[in-house]
Amino acid sequence: MDKNNTKITSKGNPLTLIGTEIKVNDIAVDFSVLNNSFKEVKLSDFDGKVKILSLFPSIDTGVCSKQAHTFNSEASALSEDIVILAISNDLPFALNRFCGADGIKNIITLSDHKNLDFSAKYGFLIEELRLIARGVIVIDKDNIVRYVQYVPEITTEPDYQSALSVAKELV
Repeated sequence: MDKNNTKITSKGNPLTLIGTEIKVNDIAVDFSVLNNSFKEVKLSDFDGKVKILSLFPSIDTGVCSKQAHTFNSEASALSEDIVILAISNDLPFALNRFCGADGIKNIITLSDHKNLDFSAKYGFLIEELRLIARGVIVIDKDNIVRYVQYVPEITTEPDYQSALSVAKELV
């Protein structure tokens, strides 16, 4: 896999991203991940909707949990034409447990652990950890990427409001 030139760190330590870096105005290529029941889900399953991809290393960490809760809370006020897909390399068991325990019902949690299909195609795979880097991507109804944030320091939260503003403008 190609190395991505985007610079990210964890507690100040540099990390290497692999996969193709995604950029604004790119066509969002289809990818396959697993839902909490281990069923395949593709980006194309959400054609015709604005898609916010909330990307994070592990649901079992404080910042990732806060990211899931923040997007879950924001989702309830969004148009039905917007869907939030929360993607990590956590096992579907862990995502299901977290959602059930924390009442997460407004976002769709998905796992890329099996084939790393999303990670490779969008350049979010952290080589050293085999985890997904923190970030947000907004894709319009025609599958054009309209917003990308690779969070430079993975222990910090993404810019929720910028991503949500872009998504709302696309409806």
